[in-house]
Amino acid sequence: MAGRRTKLASLAGQKVDEVPGQSDPLLLTLPLATLVPTRFNPRRNFGTEDDLKAFGLVLKHRQLQPAVIVSRTAYLKLWPDEEPNVGNAQYVIANGERRYRGSLAAGLTTLNVVHNEDVAKTRADFLDAILSENNDRKDLDPIEQALGIETMVAELGGADQVAQHYGKTKGWVSQQRKLLKLTPELQDLVSTREMPVRVARDIAGLPAGEQAAAWAAETARRQEPKPAAQRRTKPAAAPGRKAVEAEPVYRGKPTDAAGPPQPTDRRPVGEVPHVQLPAPVAETRPVAVPDPREQEPAPKTPWVYSGGLSRTSPAGPESAPVPAAEPSARVRQLPTHDWEQLADIVIAELPEEALHSLTEKLLEAVGAGAPGEWSG
Repeated sequence: MAGRRTKLASLAGQKVDEVPGQSDPLLLTLPLATLVPTRFNPRRNFGTEDDLKAFGLVLKHRQLQPAVIVSRTAYLKLWPDEEPNVGNAQYVIANGERRYRGSLAAGLTTLNVVHNEDVAKTRADFLDAILSENNDRKDLDPIEQALGIETMVAELGGADQVAQHYGKTKGWVSQQRKLLKLTPELQDLVSTREMPVRVARDIAGLPAGEQAAAWAAETARRQEPKPAAQRRTKPAAAPGRKAVEAEPVYRGKPTDAAGPPQPTDRRPVGEVPHVQLPAPVAETRPVAVPDPREQEPAPKTPWVYSGGLSRTSPAGPESAPVPAAEPSARVRQLPTHDWEQLADIVIAELPEEALHSLTEKLLEAVGAGAPGEWSG
Protein backbone atom coordinates (compact mmCIF):
# COMPACT_ATOMS: atom_id res chain seq x y z
CA MET A 1 0.00 0.00 0.00
CA ALA A 2 1.49 3.31 -1.06
CA GLY A 3 1.89 6.07 1.49
CA ARG A 4 0.02 9.34 1.30
CA ARG A 5 2.44 12.15 0.35
CA THR A 6 1.94 15.81 1.16
CA LYS A 7 4.43 18.16 -0.49
CA LEU A 8 4.97 21.05 1.93
CA ALA A 9 6.68 23.21 -0.70
CA SER A 10 3.78 22.85 -3.14
CA LEU A 11 1.36 24.05 -0.48
CA ALA A 12 3.44 27.23 -0.23
CA GLY A 13 3.47 27.73 -4.00
CA GLN A 14 7.17 26.91 -4.33
CA LYS A 15 8.98 24.78 -6.90
CA VAL A 16 8.76 21.03 -6.32
CA ASP A 17 12.09 19.15 -6.36
CA GLU A 18 12.53 16.40 -8.91
CA VAL A 19 14.00 14.16 -6.20
CA PRO A 20 11.41 13.62 -3.43
CA GLY A 21 12.65 14.66 0.01
CA GLN A 22 15.60 16.69 -1.28
CA SER A 23 15.89 20.25 0.15
CA ASP A 24 12.18 20.47 0.99
CA PRO A 25 11.08 17.75 3.48
CA LEU A 26 7.96 15.70 2.80
CA LEU A 27 5.34 14.97 5.44
CA LEU A 28 4.18 11.39 4.84
CA THR A 29 2.08 8.67 6.38
CA LEU A 30 3.82 5.40 5.52
CA PRO A 31 3.16 1.74 6.27
CA LEU A 32 5.38 0.33 9.02
CA ALA A 33 6.42 -2.46 6.64
CA THR A 34 8.28 0.05 4.47
CA LEU A 35 10.39 1.36 7.37
CA VAL A 36 13.43 0.05 9.21
CA PRO A 37 15.40 1.68 12.05
CA THR A 38 19.08 2.47 11.55
CA ARG A 39 21.57 0.24 13.25
CA PHE A 40 23.57 3.25 14.45
CA ASN A 41 21.00 4.46 16.98
CA PRO A 42 22.82 4.36 20.35
CA ARG A 43 19.59 4.15 22.33
CA ARG A 44 19.29 0.82 24.13
CA ASN A 45 16.40 1.29 26.53
CA PHE A 46 13.01 1.78 24.89
CA GLY A 47 10.94 0.63 27.86
CA THR A 48 9.11 -2.60 28.52
CA GLU A 49 6.66 -4.15 26.09
CA ASP A 50 3.78 -2.77 28.14
CA ASP A 51 5.34 0.68 28.07
CA LEU A 52 5.67 0.54 24.29
CA LYS A 53 2.09 -0.66 23.88
CA ALA A 54 0.76 2.20 26.02
CA PHE A 55 2.86 4.65 24.02
CA GLY A 56 1.51 3.23 20.76
CA LEU A 57 -2.08 3.74 21.90
CA VAL A 58 -1.26 7.40 22.50
CA LEU A 59 0.14 7.65 18.97
CA LYS A 60 -3.05 6.10 17.62
CA HIS A 61 -5.04 9.12 18.79
CA ARG A 62 -2.47 11.83 18.14
CA GLN A 63 1.15 11.80 16.96
CA LEU A 64 2.58 15.23 17.65
CA GLN A 65 6.09 14.60 16.39
CA PRO A 66 6.78 12.64 13.19
CA ALA A 67 9.79 10.39 12.75
CA VAL A 68 12.60 11.46 10.40
CA ILE A 69 13.52 9.13 7.53
CA VAL A 70 15.82 8.98 4.50
CA SER A 71 15.50 6.86 1.39
CA ARG A 72 17.09 3.45 1.12
CA THR A 73 19.22 4.72 -1.77
CA ALA A 74 20.64 7.70 0.14
CA TYR A 75 21.38 5.57 3.19
CA LEU A 76 23.20 2.83 1.29
CA LYS A 77 25.34 5.46 -0.46
CA LEU A 78 26.75 6.28 2.94
CA TRP A 79 27.00 2.68 4.19
CA PRO A 80 26.91 0.14 1.36
CA ASP A 81 27.61 -2.67 3.83
CA GLU A 82 24.32 -1.99 5.60
CA GLU A 83 22.19 -3.55 2.85
CA PRO A 84 21.63 -6.81 4.77
CA ASN A 85 20.32 -4.81 7.74
CA VAL A 86 18.05 -2.67 5.57
CA GLY A 87 16.50 -5.66 3.82
CA ASN A 88 13.52 -4.77 1.61
CA ALA A 89 12.62 -1.56 3.45
CA GLN A 90 12.26 1.54 1.29
CA TYR A 91 13.16 4.02 4.03
CA VAL A 92 15.52 4.12 7.00
CA ILE A 93 14.53 5.85 10.25
CA ALA A 94 17.13 8.39 11.39
CA ASN A 95 15.27 9.30 14.60
CA GLY A 96 11.91 8.20 15.98
CA GLU A 97 12.65 4.51 16.57
CA ARG A 98 10.62 4.47 19.79
CA ARG A 99 7.59 5.77 17.90
CA TYR A 100 8.13 2.98 15.39
CA ARG A 101 8.40 0.32 18.11
CA GLY A 102 5.38 1.69 19.99
CA SER A 103 3.25 1.57 16.84
CA LEU A 104 4.22 -2.07 16.26
CA ALA A 105 3.46 -2.99 19.89
CA ALA A 106 0.00 -1.36 19.71
CA GLY A 107 -0.85 -3.10 16.43
CA LEU A 108 -0.82 0.03 14.29
CA THR A 109 -0.02 -0.18 10.59
CA THR A 110 1.19 3.32 9.71
CA LEU A 111 3.43 6.05 11.11
CA ASN A 112 3.70 9.76 10.39
CA VAL A 113 7.18 10.64 9.13
CA VAL A 114 9.18 13.47 7.57
CA HIS A 115 11.25 12.48 4.53
CA ASN A 116 14.38 14.64 4.49
CA GLU A 117 17.26 13.59 2.24
CA ASP A 118 19.46 16.41 3.55
CA VAL A 119 19.96 14.32 6.67
CA ALA A 120 21.88 11.79 4.55
CA LYS A 121 24.27 14.21 2.84
CA THR A 122 27.20 12.89 4.86
CA ARG A 123 27.78 10.33 7.56
CA ALA A 124 28.35 13.14 10.03
CA ASP A 125 25.00 14.73 9.20
CA PHE A 126 23.14 11.45 9.60
CA LEU A 127 24.81 10.50 12.88
CA ASP A 128 24.35 14.01 14.21
CA ALA A 129 20.61 13.78 13.48
CA ILE A 130 20.49 10.63 15.59
CA LEU A 131 22.47 12.04 18.50
CA SER A 132 20.67 15.39 18.55
CA GLU A 133 17.37 13.71 19.33
CA ASN A 134 18.89 11.66 22.13
CA ASN A 135 20.71 14.66 23.59
CA ASP A 136 17.43 16.57 23.77
CA ARG A 137 15.85 13.90 25.97
CA LYS A 138 15.36 14.73 29.64
CA ASP A 139 16.23 11.14 30.60
CA LEU A 140 19.45 11.10 28.58
CA ASP A 141 21.47 7.96 29.29
CA PRO A 142 25.19 8.77 29.65
CA ILE A 143 26.11 5.35 28.26
CA GLU A 144 23.90 5.87 25.21
CA GLN A 145 25.52 9.24 24.65
CA ALA A 146 28.95 7.63 24.89
CA LEU A 147 27.90 4.98 22.38
CA GLY A 148 26.78 7.68 19.97
CA ILE A 149 30.13 9.46 20.22
CA GLU A 150 31.94 6.16 19.79
CA THR A 151 29.94 5.45 16.65
CA MET A 152 30.82 8.85 15.23
CA VAL A 153 34.52 8.29 15.98
CA ALA A 154 34.41 4.98 14.17
CA GLU A 155 32.42 6.26 11.19
CA LEU A 156 34.12 9.63 10.75
CA GLY A 157 37.65 8.32 11.06
CA GLY A 158 38.84 9.50 14.48
CA ALA A 159 38.29 11.64 17.54
CA ASP A 160 39.77 14.71 15.87
CA GLN A 161 37.02 14.71 13.24
CA VAL A 162 34.30 14.38 15.89
CA ALA A 163 35.79 17.18 17.98
CA GLN A 164 35.95 19.41 14.92
CA HIS A 165 32.36 18.59 13.98
CA TYR A 166 31.04 19.61 17.42
CA GLY A 167 33.51 22.43 18.01
CA LYS A 168 34.90 20.61 21.05
CA THR A 169 38.34 19.53 22.17
CA LYS A 170 39.74 16.06 21.71
CA GLY A 171 39.76 15.71 25.49
CA TRP A 172 35.99 16.23 25.56
CA VAL A 173 35.54 13.37 23.11
CA SER A 174 37.79 11.14 25.23
CA GLN A 175 35.79 11.91 28.37
CA GLN A 176 32.54 10.91 26.65
CA ARG A 177 33.99 7.63 25.41
CA LYS A 178 35.67 6.74 28.71
CA LEU A 179 32.45 5.34 30.19
CA LEU A 180 32.52 2.52 27.63
CA LYS A 181 35.61 1.09 29.38
CA LEU A 182 33.40 0.05 32.29
CA THR A 183 32.25 -3.53 32.56
CA PRO A 184 28.68 -4.15 31.29
CA GLU A 185 27.41 -4.52 34.86
CA LEU A 186 28.79 -1.14 35.87
CA GLN A 187 27.52 0.46 32.67
CA ASP A 188 24.03 -0.61 33.67
CA LEU A 189 24.50 1.15 37.02
CA VAL A 190 25.42 4.34 35.20
CA SER A 191 22.36 4.04 32.95
CA THR A 192 20.07 3.65 35.98
CA ARG A 193 21.77 6.58 37.76
CA GLU A 194 22.93 4.35 40.62
CA MET A 195 26.54 5.26 39.86
CA PRO A 196 27.37 8.95 39.40
CA VAL A 197 29.08 9.80 36.13
CA ARG A 198 32.01 11.44 37.92
CA VAL A 199 32.68 8.28 39.93
CA ALA A 200 32.14 6.12 36.85
CA ARG A 201 34.84 7.96 34.91
CA ASP A 202 37.31 7.49 37.74
CA ILE A 203 36.59 3.77 37.98
CA ALA A 204 36.72 3.40 34.20
CA GLY A 205 40.42 4.24 34.36
CA LEU A 206 41.09 1.03 36.32
CA PRO A 207 41.60 -2.44 34.84
CA ALA A 208 38.35 -4.33 34.33
CA GLY A 209 39.24 -6.83 37.08
CA GLU A 210 39.54 -4.06 39.70
CA GLN A 211 36.48 -2.03 38.82
CA ALA A 212 33.91 -4.05 40.79
CA ALA A 213 36.03 -3.89 43.96
CA ALA A 214 36.54 -0.15 43.52
CA TRP A 215 32.80 0.41 43.23
CA ALA A 216 32.16 -1.77 46.30
CA ALA A 217 34.64 0.30 48.30
CA GLU A 218 33.04 3.52 47.08
CA THR A 219 29.58 2.22 48.01
CA ALA A 220 30.76 1.29 51.51
CA ARG A 221 32.32 4.71 51.96
CA ARG A 222 29.10 6.42 50.94
CA GLN A 223 27.09 4.34 53.43
CA GLU A 224 29.30 5.24 56.38
CA PRO A 225 27.62 7.69 58.74
CA LYS A 226 29.18 11.07 58.52
CA PRO A 227 30.79 12.24 61.78
CA ALA A 228 28.79 14.85 63.57
CA ALA A 229 30.15 18.27 62.94
CA GLN A 230 32.07 19.51 65.93
CA ARG A 231 30.54 22.68 67.11
CA ARG A 232 33.18 25.12 68.20
CA THR A 233 32.03 27.37 70.97
CA LYS A 234 33.21 30.85 70.30
CA PRO A 235 34.97 32.43 73.31
CA ALA A 236 33.13 35.25 74.94
CA ALA A 237 34.22 38.53 73.49
CA ALA A 238 36.35 40.51 75.92
CA PRO A 239 34.79 43.81 76.84
CA GLY A 240 36.65 46.48 74.91
CA ARG A 241 37.30 50.01 75.88
CA LYS A 242 34.26 51.08 73.92
CA ALA A 243 31.91 48.66 75.61
CA VAL A 244 28.86 50.19 77.20
CA GLU A 245 29.42 49.82 80.91
CA ALA A 246 28.29 51.75 83.98
CA GLU A 247 30.77 54.49 84.74
CA PRO A 248 32.30 54.16 88.24
CA VAL A 249 31.29 56.98 90.58
CA TYR A 250 33.65 58.20 93.30
CA ARG A 251 32.07 59.01 96.61
CA GLY A 252 34.95 60.74 98.32
CA LYS A 253 37.71 59.25 100.45
CA PRO A 254 36.93 55.84 101.90
CA THR A 255 37.00 55.62 105.68
CA ASP A 256 39.65 53.68 107.54
CA ALA A 257 37.01 51.19 108.63
CA ALA A 258 36.29 50.35 105.07
CA GLY A 259 39.71 48.82 104.62
CA PRO A 260 41.40 48.18 101.31
CA PRO A 261 39.12 47.58 98.34
CA GLN A 262 38.18 43.95 97.89
CA PRO A 263 38.52 42.27 94.49
CA THR A 264 35.32 41.85 92.59
CA ASP A 265 34.15 38.66 90.90
CA ARG A 266 36.70 36.84 88.82
CA ARG A 267 36.68 37.41 85.08
CA PRO A 268 36.69 34.64 82.46
CA VAL A 269 40.01 33.46 81.14
CA GLY A 270 41.11 35.49 78.15
CA GLU A 271 39.17 38.59 79.15
CA VAL A 272 41.14 41.80 78.93
CA PRO A 273 41.94 42.86 82.51
CA HIS A 274 41.51 46.42 83.63
CA VAL A 275 41.82 48.35 86.87
CA GLN A 276 39.37 47.23 89.49
CA LEU A 277 37.28 50.10 90.84
CA PRO A 278 35.10 50.27 93.93
CA ALA A 279 31.68 48.89 93.32
CA PRO A 280 29.27 51.66 92.35
CA VAL A 281 26.76 52.57 94.99
CA ALA A 282 23.23 53.72 94.55
CA GLU A 283 22.90 57.29 93.38
CA THR A 284 21.92 59.14 96.57
CA ARG A 285 22.20 62.66 97.84
CA PRO A 286 23.70 63.64 101.21
CA VAL A 287 21.23 64.93 103.73
CA ALA A 288 21.08 68.70 103.31
CA VAL A 289 20.76 71.35 106.03
CA PRO A 290 17.06 71.89 106.79
CA ASP A 291 15.71 74.74 104.79
CA PRO A 292 12.19 76.07 104.28
CA ARG A 293 12.61 75.58 100.59
CA GLU A 294 12.76 71.82 101.16
CA GLN A 295 8.94 71.91 101.12
CA GLU A 296 8.94 73.05 97.51
CA PRO A 297 8.13 70.57 94.70
CA ALA A 298 10.86 68.24 93.49
CA PRO A 299 13.08 69.49 90.68
CA LYS A 300 11.42 69.32 87.30
CA THR A 301 14.43 68.04 85.40
CA PRO A 302 16.49 65.00 86.57
CA TRP A 303 20.09 65.87 87.19
CA VAL A 304 23.17 63.70 87.57
CA TYR A 305 26.20 65.00 89.37
CA SER A 306 29.17 65.19 86.99
CA GLY A 307 31.96 65.77 89.49
CA GLY A 308 34.24 68.71 90.09
CA LEU A 309 32.61 69.99 93.32
CA SER A 310 33.34 69.14 96.93
CA ARG A 311 30.81 67.12 98.81
CA THR A 312 30.34 65.89 102.36
CA SER A 313 31.90 62.52 103.03
CA PRO A 314 29.51 59.92 104.38
CA ALA A 315 31.97 59.31 107.21
CA GLY A 316 31.92 62.88 108.58
CA PRO A 317 31.46 66.56 107.96
CA GLU A 318 34.89 67.00 106.44
CA SER A 319 34.82 67.75 102.78
CA ALA A 320 37.20 66.30 100.25
CA PRO A 321 37.73 67.26 96.64
CA VAL A 322 36.34 64.63 94.33
CA PRO A 323 38.22 63.96 91.10
CA ALA A 324 36.10 64.56 88.03
CA ALA A 325 34.89 61.31 86.52
CA GLU A 326 34.84 60.68 82.81
CA PRO A 327 31.59 62.18 81.49
CA SER A 328 29.15 59.64 80.12
CA ALA A 329 26.03 59.90 78.03
CA ARG A 330 23.98 60.19 81.22
CA VAL A 331 25.82 63.26 82.61
CA ARG A 332 24.03 66.56 82.15
CA GLN A 333 25.09 70.15 82.78
CA LEU A 334 23.93 72.18 85.77
CA PRO A 335 20.38 73.48 85.19
CA THR A 336 21.31 77.15 84.81
CA HIS A 337 17.92 77.84 83.25
CA ASP A 338 16.18 77.03 86.56
CA TRP A 339 17.81 79.01 89.41
CA GLU A 340 15.65 77.41 92.09
CA GLN A 341 16.72 73.93 91.08
CA LEU A 342 20.29 75.16 90.81
CA ALA A 343 20.13 76.58 94.33
CA ASP A 344 18.80 73.28 95.68
CA ILE A 345 21.65 71.42 94.07
CA VAL A 346 24.29 73.82 95.43
CA ILE A 347 22.85 73.70 98.94
CA ALA A 348 22.73 69.92 98.87
CA GLU A 349 26.25 69.51 97.55
CA LEU A 350 28.32 72.21 99.35
CA PRO A 351 29.34 72.22 103.03
CA GLU A 352 28.22 75.14 105.19
CA GLU A 353 31.55 76.99 105.02
CA ALA A 354 31.56 76.78 101.24
CA LEU A 355 27.97 78.02 101.14
CA HIS A 356 28.96 81.16 103.11
CA SER A 357 31.84 81.84 100.76
CA LEU A 358 29.60 81.36 97.74
CA THR A 359 26.98 83.68 99.22
CA GLU A 360 29.55 86.45 99.70
CA LYS A 361 30.66 86.05 96.09
CA LEU A 362 27.09 86.26 94.85
CA LEU A 363 26.38 89.39 96.92
CA GLU A 364 29.52 91.05 95.63
CA ALA A 365 28.44 90.24 92.10
CA VAL A 366 25.08 91.99 92.55
CA GLY A 367 26.58 94.86 94.60
CA ALA A 368 24.61 94.14 97.78
CA GLY A 369 27.60 94.04 100.12
CA ALA A 370 28.40 91.49 102.81
CA PRO A 371 25.68 89.80 104.86
CA GLY A 372 26.49 91.93 107.89
CA GLU A 373 25.92 95.09 105.89
CA TRP A 374 22.38 94.26 104.77
CA SER A 375 21.11 92.24 107.70
CA GLY A 376 19.46 95.13 109.57
